[in-house]
Amino acid sequence: MSLLGNIIWLVFGGFLAGLGYILGGLLMCLTVIGIPFGIQQIKLGVAMMAPFGKQLESDPDSGGCLHVIFNVLWLVLFGWEIAMVHLTSAAMLAISIIGIPFALQHVKLIPLALFPFGMHLR
Repeated sequence: MSLLGNIIWLVFGGFLAGLGYILGGLLMCLTVIGIPFGIQQIKLGVAMMAPFGKQLESDPDSGGCLHVIFNVLWLVLFGWEIAMVHLTSAAMLAISIIGIPFALQHVKLIPLALFPFGMHLR
């Protein structure tokens, strides 16, 4: 069932959204300061390509000082905008019964969009 959900997700916008995240991440990687943030944006793009059948997991070493600092910077600079886009998309999709599974996938991606350092979608 997750394969069918991922195929429908890709056809109806998931591929373009994931590609946008990946291209933005590659652009962020052009600067030395942007490399850690670009890698996290690429990780979001890969997660956006196939979210069905995956769970959000935290890394065992994710409580470090550097992860906290980077997560705060990410939240202030990028994360809240990305999370609001996912929340708005989830609200629009939840209006119809057919869109509810896709809305749930957007809701699943919100914590990853807010605090990507130390988290993975597996």
